[in-house]
Amino acid sequence: MDFLQNKVVGRRAVLAGLLSVAASAAAAQGSGAYPTGPVRLIVIFPPGGGTDAAARLVAPKLAERLGQPVIVDNRPGMAGGIGMALVAKAAPDGRTLVLTSSGGLTALTSLYKNLPFSPEKDLAPVSLFGVSPLVIAVRNEFPVSNLKDLIRLAKQKPGTLAYGSGGNGTAPHLAGELFKLMTGTDLLHVPFKGSGPAVVGLLGGDVQLVFADMGTVRPYLGNRLKAIGVLGKSRTPTAPDIPTLSEAGLPGYEAEGWFAVMAPAATPSPIIERLNHELVTVLNSSEVRAQFSLAGMEPASSSPEALAKRIAEDTARWSRVIKAANIKPD
Repeated sequence: MDFLQNKVVGRRAVLAGLLSVAASAAAAQGSGAYPTGPVRLIVIFPPGGGTDAAARLVAPKLAERLGQPVIVDNRPGMAGGIGMALVAKAAPDGRTLVLTSSGGLTALTSLYKNLPFSPEKDLAPVSLFGVSPLVIAVRNEFPVSNLKDLIRLAKQKPGTLAYGSGGNGTAPHLAGELFKLMTGTDLLHVPFKGSGPAVVGLLGGDVQLVFADMGTVRPYLGNRLKAIGVLGKSRTPTAPDIPTLSEAGLPGYEAEGWFAVMAPAATPSPIIERLNHELVTVLNSSEVRAQFSLAGMEPASSSPEALAKRIAEDTARWSRVIKAANIKPD
């Protein structure tokens, strides 16, 4: 009798185990299914820049992994505020995302008192997307060759040298204002609708220098433009001969442009987790890393939690710069 009871109990245990495994597999398959329909990836920059090119490289590869088409939709303006506002108000179903910048995520709340959304409350971090080294560039004929020359000329002509950036509140703009604070110079800021138009403005003589991402500047280096220095803590692999500003005579200076993918705040965790997994996989692929390098960008990825921490830290940092420089919306 004991033998028979043990045999029945054993069969029941095996059956229960099989049912548990089947249920787990079904749950995993269900959680992996992505909402049906096109995914709109809003890019806060105009077409033609390095970030837009990177988005168009990643979109089809992300589409393959999600099993849904991913459509790039450019919505520039207000340092990313226009594109982010659209996503903040979108249905939290994983079908509307935004590729935005560090400037938009960390500076807008300090610049605009009546912002129609809160980056912190209305957007959910998905992953870092990439890092774009920033650079100061001037035309070849401009009478400066290095950082010390630029600072000297700026102090000789206060308020007359104009620098272009990708727009008010963007990472290049904040980098320019930090430069002014640390050097005691008075430069005139001229905002453009993206780094691409800013570089065009520099080439056309509308401004004397630009703070811009390396990917946009690099095609013109040597033939029409020259770089004064890169703005990060270390040299960039895409142009290793260009010194950092710290190396060139401004110790402690550091400014970096980075990009991130965000979703509407109420997006369910399983969708965020799936997006993060697929996006990180794409960004870490050898093909994408090589293509990013050609565009002057460096792919980067993170967990949603690490991205949230970075946003909070940079928001505190740039809010101090905005206050000290008395930056106002244009």
